[in-house]
Amino acid sequence: MATNPQAAGSEEVLQVQGMTCAACVRRIEGALNKVPGVQEASVNLITEKATVRFDRSLATMAQLEQAIVKAGYGVVSAPAPAVDEPPTPQLSQLEASERTEHEQLKRDTVVAVLLAVPLLVLGMSHDTLIPGSDGPIGRAVQLLLATPLVFGPGRRFLRLAWLAAKHRAADMNTLVALGTLSAWTWSTVAVLMPQLFPHAEHGHRPHIFFEAVSVIAFVMAGKMLEARARRRLSDAVRGLVSRLPAEATRLRDGVESKVKVSALLPDDVVLVRPGERLPADGEVVSGRSAVDEAMLTGEGLPVEKQPGDFVFGGTVNAHGALTVKLTRTGAHTALSRIVQAVESAQGSRAPISRLADRVSGVFVPVVLGIALLTFAVWWALDPTAAGLANAVQHLVAVLVIACPCALGLATPAAVAVGTGRGAELGVLVKGGAVLESLSAVQTVLLDKTGTLTSGKPTLTEVVALGDEKALLRRIVSVERLSEHPVAKAVVLGAEARLGEVVPAAQGEFSSEPGAGVEADGLRIGTAAWLKQGGIDASPLEARAEELAARGRTPSFVGDVRTGTLLGLVAVMDAPLPEAKAAVEALKAMGLEVALVTGDRRRTAQAVADVLGITRIEAEVKPEGKAAVVEKVKGEGRVVAMVGDGVNDAPALAGADVGIAIGTGTDVAAATADVVLMRGGIAALPRAIGLARATLRNIRQNLFWAFIYNVAGIPLAAGALLPLFGLELSPVFASAAMSLSSVSVLTNALRLRRFGK
Repeated sequence: MATNPQAAGSEEVLQVQGMTCAACVRRIEGALNKVPGVQEASVNLITEKATVRFDRSLATMAQLEQAIVKAGYGVVSAPAPAVDEPPTPQLSQLEASERTEHEQLKRDTVVAVLLAVPLLVLGMSHDTLIPGSDGPIGRAVQLLLATPLVFGPGRRFLRLAWLAAKHRAADMNTLVALGTLSAWTWSTVAVLMPQLFPHAEHGHRPHIFFEAVSVIAFVMAGKMLEARARRRLSDAVRGLVSRLPAEATRLRDGVESKVKVSALLPDDVVLVRPGERLPADGEVVSGRSAVDEAMLTGEGLPVEKQPGDFVFGGTVNAHGALTVKLTRTGAHTALSRIVQAVESAQGSRAPISRLADRVSGVFVPVVLGIALLTFAVWWALDPTAAGLANAVQHLVAVLVIACPCALGLATPAAVAVGTGRGAELGVLVKGGAVLESLSAVQTVLLDKTGTLTSGKPTLTEVVALGDEKALLRRIVSVERLSEHPVAKAVVLGAEARLGEVVPAAQGEFSSEPGAGVEADGLRIGTAAWLKQGGIDASPLEARAEELAARGRTPSFVGDVRTGTLLGLVAVMDAPLPEAKAAVEALKAMGLEVALVTGDRRRTAQAVADVLGITRIEAEVKPEGKAAVVEKVKGEGRVVAMVGDGVNDAPALAGADVGIAIGTGTDVAAATADVVLMRGGIAALPRAIGLARATLRNIRQNLFWAFIYNVAGIPLAAGALLPLFGLELSPVFASAAMSLSSVSVLTNALRLRRFGK
């Protein structure tokens, strides 16, 4: 029987709880792929989402959720909005669950630190720093501190390690659980039943090493960093939705009424007053105004709108009332499509594999094998009760020396110092995974407006066919009557050149959207606008073309009373002074730099020429920017996208690393992985340099962490005892483990000198 093609192509997204590492991703994908009818399952560790394509005639959502639960994880159900209903920023069951989980992790981390600090002090003093710390009372206190640490905050590692074992896998949780449990078990027995150890026959107390369980606190601190980064992702969609107004003014039979935006339908007519945001997409029926569309196009200048022009929901009506007939509402608007693009891009990110997790998949079984072999050999050599205790002691020594204190610290220590140093330098990095990706970036895509430029036009050229100062005074007197951003730029620039404040003209003022303005016989605007007033602008048209080719926006100036052309002025959103140096620094680091903007190609080319950028993607919409990111990623490049506006959000989310300028919108900062809080684009080379230095530090830490294990395990197993008389008791194994942690921390602290 033929399968329903629609059912076969069904795709659902499930929100998963409890993932901690790349091994969790593999485990959940494996569990889902075993469900009959599942064609493909992809799990994202960062967004904690599982995307499953399956045949609904063979599998159900309940079966998929059950498979995840059986694998040891949770599933949060979040009802999707109706097709025509825009997303709403209300607190959902999913968000409430995420908040609860984050608060629990925060509480556990605080408790772990409060227990681990005194435990380390007591455990490492050995009756020297603190007299009696290794006596009966000191040992009892260590037991009282270590037990709630292992079975309180540490319970998550025990549970996940058990789940990994059930699925014949090993990860960081396995390492933490093995090391802490072996140290706690040995030490607890040594405190409560010391007579079981051969040392008691000679009046010696058996060694304890409760301090080894403090690794739980260090590992949980690293988990907190990851949890904080994940929570910021959900802020992006809420920020986008906030661009829509809550209510709109609907017109029916000439009567105005306030209605919720969610109640609007296609063909409704709405009134949008100056300063208000448009509630949905539509066509202007009446009125003239300039609309700020920077959130969609990146264009710094408002776009003139008149009857017949299209407008978009979420954009801002600068001046003049507009009557708009809606054509797209709800989930079909341009802004809603951007929301969907952000969510899709976030959900399509590949999970980042941790080096420690990959190595631990082989390391843990090997350590277990060595520990069991050690026990078997020593017991076989001496099958007495004393031999059994000796065999157990070597077994525990192997497990303790393999305890991943340094391994657990290697990444979070470097990440903590690296991100802390980044904050001091004005670079906000959202977690270790981001640092890893940022260090591997090969291509940097740069937005133009607000990133490479200020986003505000400035007066750049004045061409006067007579007295320049006299011309500027007349221009200012007219432009002061206009609210257009270009007019404001001309006024500010002209008065700066004149060094004086010029009053507004007293005559009648008229404005033609998209053409120009006129007052007191002075007309400013396009060549066609001057021609209507009987002024020939051809003598300066060649100069205007030359300025336009350099990215300027020229306006002709003429006197309609005499029909005389007086000159022209030009404005430009010029590149920031620091942009050129930043681009050169990026190139010096071996990175490819490209410009991606919604501006006109001629404007983009002018900016690119000044900055030395050869690859340009111009006149692209928000969805187009995300497509450019995917195209470059398809070339096998690791891509960073740098932007500052809502229009950049889908591209920021889709890039391997999204980087937002801190002076930009909250949405861009929430969507991005890295936020340049100070210095703008000038801070970008510094951020990438910091990421590279941090990744080098992590690799060094992992190297030293494993060196201690490789060198210590043979000693702990007693392999060198017959030849050289060398062995490593549990207490020295614990000291070696602590020394490895100290070396890792010391190495990580070197990052504090970055940039000095």
